[in-house]
Amino acid sequence: MRISRLFVEQDLVEGAAVTLEADAAHYLRNVLRLKKGFQLTVFNGQGGEYAATVQEVHRKAVVLELGAWRNVELESPLQIELGLSVSRGERMDVAIQKATELGVAVITPVITQYCVVKLTEERRLQRHQHWQNIVYRACEQCGRNKPPILNVTMDLAQWLNTELAASRIIFEPGKADTLRNYPKPNDAVAVLIGPEGGFSEQEVLDAQEVNFSALGFGPRVVRNETAAIASIAAMQVLWGDMG
Repeated sequence: MRISRLFVEQDLVEGAAVTLEADAAHYLRNVLRLKKGFQLTVFNGQGGEYAATVQEVHRKAVVLELGAWRNVELESPLQIELGLSVSRGERMDVAIQKATELGVAVITPVITQYCVVKLTEERRLQRHQHWQNIVYRACEQCGRNKPPILNVTMDLAQWLNTELAASRIIFEPGKADTLRNYPKPNDAVAVLIGPEGGFSEQEVLDAQEVNFSALGFGPRVVRNETAAIASIAAMQVLWGDMG
Protein backbone atom coordinates (compact mmCIF):
# COMPACT_ATOMS: atom_id res chain seq x y z
CA MET A 1 0.00 0.00 0.00
CA ARG A 2 1.25 3.47 -0.87
CA ILE A 3 2.56 5.50 2.07
CA SER A 4 0.75 8.82 2.53
CA ARG A 5 2.80 12.03 2.44
CA LEU A 6 2.13 15.14 4.51
CA PHE A 7 3.54 18.66 4.26
CA VAL A 8 3.85 20.53 7.57
CA GLU A 9 5.01 24.08 8.30
CA GLN A 10 6.89 23.06 11.44
CA ASP A 11 10.43 22.26 12.50
CA LEU A 12 11.18 18.55 12.19
CA VAL A 13 13.84 16.65 14.11
CA GLU A 14 14.61 12.94 13.84
CA GLY A 15 13.21 11.06 16.84
CA ALA A 16 10.97 13.90 18.05
CA ALA A 17 7.23 13.87 18.75
CA VAL A 18 5.39 16.54 16.75
CA THR A 19 1.92 17.89 17.55
CA LEU A 20 0.50 18.95 14.21
CA GLU A 21 -0.85 22.44 13.61
CA ALA A 22 -4.60 22.72 13.04
CA ASP A 23 -4.64 22.57 9.23
CA ALA A 24 -2.26 19.62 8.98
CA ALA A 25 -4.09 17.79 11.79
CA HIS A 26 -7.42 18.30 10.03
CA TYR A 27 -5.98 17.05 6.73
CA LEU A 28 -4.44 13.94 8.30
CA ARG A 29 -7.52 13.11 10.37
CA ASN A 30 -10.34 13.99 7.95
CA VAL A 31 -8.84 13.68 4.46
CA LEU A 32 -6.10 11.05 4.75
CA ARG A 33 -8.08 9.38 7.56
CA LEU A 34 -4.98 7.96 9.17
CA LYS A 35 -5.34 6.20 12.52
CA LYS A 36 -2.95 5.53 15.38
CA GLY A 37 -0.06 3.33 14.25
CA PHE A 38 -0.25 4.29 10.58
CA GLN A 39 3.04 5.13 8.88
CA LEU A 40 3.54 8.11 6.62
CA THR A 41 6.17 10.44 5.17
CA VAL A 42 6.47 14.02 6.45
CA PHE A 43 8.34 16.97 4.92
CA ASN A 44 8.52 20.70 5.58
CA GLY A 45 10.21 22.10 2.48
CA GLN A 46 13.60 22.45 4.16
CA GLY A 47 15.08 19.46 2.33
CA GLY A 48 14.59 15.73 2.54
CA GLU A 49 11.78 13.89 4.30
CA TYR A 50 11.08 11.95 7.47
CA ALA A 51 9.49 8.60 8.15
CA ALA A 52 6.74 9.08 10.71
CA THR A 53 4.18 7.11 12.68
CA VAL A 54 0.83 8.39 13.91
CA GLN A 55 1.12 8.30 17.70
CA GLU A 56 -2.15 9.93 18.75
CA VAL A 57 -5.31 11.02 16.95
CA HIS A 58 -7.82 13.07 18.91
CA ARG A 59 -10.43 15.61 17.93
CA LYS A 60 -8.21 18.41 19.22
CA ALA A 61 -4.74 17.03 18.52
CA VAL A 62 -2.75 14.75 16.23
CA VAL A 63 0.75 13.69 17.30
CA LEU A 64 3.39 12.11 15.09
CA GLU A 65 6.56 10.30 16.10
CA LEU A 66 9.33 11.11 13.64
CA GLY A 67 11.67 8.41 12.42
CA ALA A 68 14.74 8.58 10.21
CA TRP A 69 15.46 11.53 7.93
CA ARG A 70 15.90 10.60 4.27
CA ASN A 71 17.86 12.67 1.79
CA VAL A 72 15.32 12.45 -1.03
CA GLU A 73 15.00 15.26 -3.59
CA LEU A 74 13.19 15.18 -6.93
CA GLU A 75 13.99 18.70 -8.13
CA SER A 76 14.60 19.29 -11.83
CA PRO A 77 18.03 20.48 -12.98
CA LEU A 78 16.10 23.03 -15.09
CA GLN A 79 14.78 25.90 -12.97
CA ILE A 80 11.54 26.97 -14.65
CA GLU A 81 10.15 30.34 -13.56
CA LEU A 82 6.50 30.46 -14.62
CA GLY A 83 4.59 33.69 -15.14
CA LEU A 84 0.99 32.46 -15.37
CA SER A 85 -1.83 34.79 -16.38
CA VAL A 86 -4.71 34.41 -13.95
CA SER A 87 -7.66 32.43 -15.30
CA ARG A 88 -11.02 31.41 -13.88
CA GLY A 89 -11.46 29.05 -10.92
CA GLU A 90 -10.58 25.46 -11.64
CA ARG A 91 -8.48 26.29 -14.70
CA MET A 92 -5.99 28.21 -12.59
CA ASP A 93 -6.05 25.53 -9.91
CA VAL A 94 -5.25 22.83 -12.46
CA ALA A 95 -2.44 24.86 -14.04
CA ILE A 96 -0.77 25.46 -10.66
CA GLN A 97 -1.23 21.85 -9.59
CA LYS A 98 0.26 20.42 -12.77
CA ALA A 99 3.08 22.97 -12.91
CA THR A 100 4.08 21.81 -9.43
CA GLU A 101 3.91 18.15 -10.41
CA LEU A 102 6.02 18.86 -13.52
CA GLY A 103 8.82 20.41 -11.48
CA VAL A 104 8.47 24.18 -11.87
CA ALA A 105 10.70 26.11 -9.45
CA VAL A 106 8.81 29.43 -9.22
CA ILE A 107 5.17 30.28 -9.99
CA THR A 108 3.93 33.87 -10.25
CA PRO A 109 0.28 34.51 -11.09
CA VAL A 110 0.12 37.67 -13.21
CA ILE A 111 -2.66 40.05 -14.21
CA THR A 112 -2.65 40.99 -17.90
CA GLN A 113 -4.82 43.33 -19.95
CA TYR A 114 -7.24 40.67 -21.17
CA CYS A 115 -7.49 38.66 -17.95
CA VAL A 116 -11.14 37.87 -17.27
CA VAL A 117 -10.40 37.73 -13.53
CA LYS A 118 -9.94 40.97 -11.61
CA LEU A 119 -8.56 40.77 -8.07
CA THR A 120 -8.63 43.29 -5.26
CA GLU A 121 -5.65 43.33 -2.90
CA GLU A 122 -7.63 41.32 -0.34
CA ARG A 123 -8.69 38.83 -2.98
CA ARG A 124 -5.09 38.44 -4.15
CA LEU A 125 -4.08 37.34 -0.66
CA GLN A 126 -7.03 34.95 -0.40
CA ARG A 127 -6.24 33.40 -3.75
CA HIS A 128 -2.59 33.10 -2.78
CA GLN A 129 -3.45 31.01 0.27
CA HIS A 130 -5.79 28.84 -1.79
CA TRP A 131 -3.15 28.25 -4.46
CA GLN A 132 -0.47 27.66 -1.82
CA ASN A 133 -2.53 24.78 -0.45
CA ILE A 134 -2.82 23.37 -3.97
CA VAL A 135 0.99 23.50 -4.26
CA TYR A 136 1.42 21.63 -0.98
CA ARG A 137 -1.09 18.92 -1.93
CA ALA A 138 0.57 18.52 -5.35
CA CYS A 139 3.97 18.06 -3.67
CA GLU A 140 2.50 15.41 -1.41
CA GLN A 141 1.15 13.59 -4.45
CA CYS A 142 4.18 13.81 -6.75
CA GLY A 143 6.97 13.20 -4.23
CA ARG A 144 8.62 16.63 -4.21
CA ASN A 145 10.04 17.71 -0.87
CA LYS A 146 10.71 21.32 -1.84
CA PRO A 147 7.53 23.13 -2.88
CA PRO A 148 8.01 25.69 -5.65
CA ILE A 149 8.06 29.34 -4.63
CA LEU A 150 4.56 30.76 -5.12
CA ASN A 151 4.53 34.54 -5.36
CA VAL A 152 1.51 36.70 -4.62
CA THR A 153 -0.29 37.81 -7.79
CA MET A 154 1.29 40.83 -9.44
CA ASP A 155 0.66 42.92 -12.54
CA LEU A 156 2.51 41.82 -15.67
CA ALA A 157 4.62 45.01 -15.83
CA GLN A 158 5.81 44.38 -12.28
CA TRP A 159 6.76 40.76 -13.04
CA LEU A 160 8.62 41.73 -16.21
CA ASN A 161 10.81 44.01 -14.10
CA THR A 162 11.74 41.40 -11.50
CA GLU A 163 15.01 39.47 -11.59
CA LEU A 164 14.28 36.63 -14.00
CA ALA A 165 16.35 33.92 -15.67
CA ALA A 166 18.47 35.04 -18.63
CA SER A 167 16.53 32.74 -20.98
CA ARG A 168 13.02 34.20 -21.40
CA ILE A 169 10.11 32.90 -23.49
CA ILE A 170 6.64 34.24 -24.26
CA PHE A 171 4.28 32.12 -26.35
CA GLU A 172 2.39 33.93 -29.10
CA PRO A 173 0.20 32.33 -31.82
CA GLY A 174 1.54 32.44 -35.35
CA LYS A 175 5.24 32.70 -34.52
CA ALA A 176 7.47 30.51 -36.71
CA ASP A 177 10.15 29.82 -34.10
CA THR A 178 9.38 27.15 -31.50
CA LEU A 179 11.04 25.49 -28.52
CA ARG A 180 12.78 23.10 -30.93
CA ASN A 181 15.03 25.86 -32.29
CA TYR A 182 15.39 27.88 -29.09
CA PRO A 183 18.92 27.75 -27.59
CA LYS A 184 19.23 25.42 -24.61
CA PRO A 185 19.17 27.43 -21.34
CA ASN A 186 22.14 27.03 -19.02
CA ASP A 187 20.10 26.04 -15.99
CA ALA A 188 17.02 28.30 -15.80
CA VAL A 189 14.29 29.68 -18.02
CA ALA A 190 11.43 32.14 -17.48
CA VAL A 191 8.24 31.41 -19.40
CA LEU A 192 5.17 33.63 -19.71
CA ILE A 193 1.76 32.08 -20.40
CA GLY A 194 -1.05 34.33 -21.63
CA PRO A 195 -4.68 34.66 -20.53
CA GLU A 196 -7.78 33.25 -22.20
CA GLY A 197 -8.03 36.41 -24.32
CA GLY A 198 -4.36 36.39 -25.30
CA PHE A 199 -1.76 39.11 -24.87
CA SER A 200 -2.21 42.61 -26.17
CA GLU A 201 0.25 43.76 -28.82
CA GLN A 202 1.79 46.16 -26.31
CA GLU A 203 2.30 43.38 -23.74
CA VAL A 204 4.24 41.31 -26.28
CA LEU A 205 6.36 44.35 -27.14
CA ASP A 206 6.96 45.05 -23.43
CA ALA A 207 8.12 41.46 -22.91
CA GLN A 208 10.41 41.60 -25.93
CA GLU A 209 11.83 44.87 -24.62
CA VAL A 210 13.20 42.93 -21.61
CA ASN A 211 14.61 40.13 -23.78
CA PHE A 212 11.69 37.72 -24.00
CA SER A 213 11.67 35.67 -27.21
CA ALA A 214 8.21 35.22 -28.77
CA LEU A 215 7.73 31.58 -29.79
CA GLY A 216 4.91 29.75 -31.51
CA PHE A 217 3.03 26.89 -29.88
CA GLY A 218 1.97 24.72 -32.78
CA PRO A 219 -0.94 25.07 -35.22
CA ARG A 220 -3.76 24.89 -32.66
CA VAL A 221 -4.97 27.52 -30.21
CA VAL A 222 -4.93 26.02 -26.71
CA ARG A 223 -6.35 27.25 -23.44
CA ASN A 224 -4.31 28.92 -20.72
CA GLU A 225 -3.91 25.84 -18.53
CA THR A 226 -3.15 23.58 -21.51
CA ALA A 227 -0.41 25.94 -22.69
CA ALA A 228 1.15 25.98 -19.23
CA ILE A 229 1.13 22.20 -18.82
CA ALA A 230 2.28 21.39 -22.36
CA SER A 231 5.06 23.98 -22.50
CA ILE A 232 6.49 22.94 -19.12
CA ALA A 233 6.41 19.27 -20.13
CA ALA A 234 8.11 20.10 -23.45
CA MET A 235 10.87 22.08 -21.75
CA GLN A 236 11.45 19.29 -19.24
CA VAL A 237 11.76 16.79 -22.10
CA LEU A 238 14.11 19.02 -24.11
CA TRP A 239 16.26 20.42 -21.28
CA GLY A 240 15.20 18.97 -17.94
CA ASP A 241 14.61 15.53 -16.43
CA MET A 242 11.70 14.12 -18.44
CA GLY A 243 13.37 12.57 -21.41
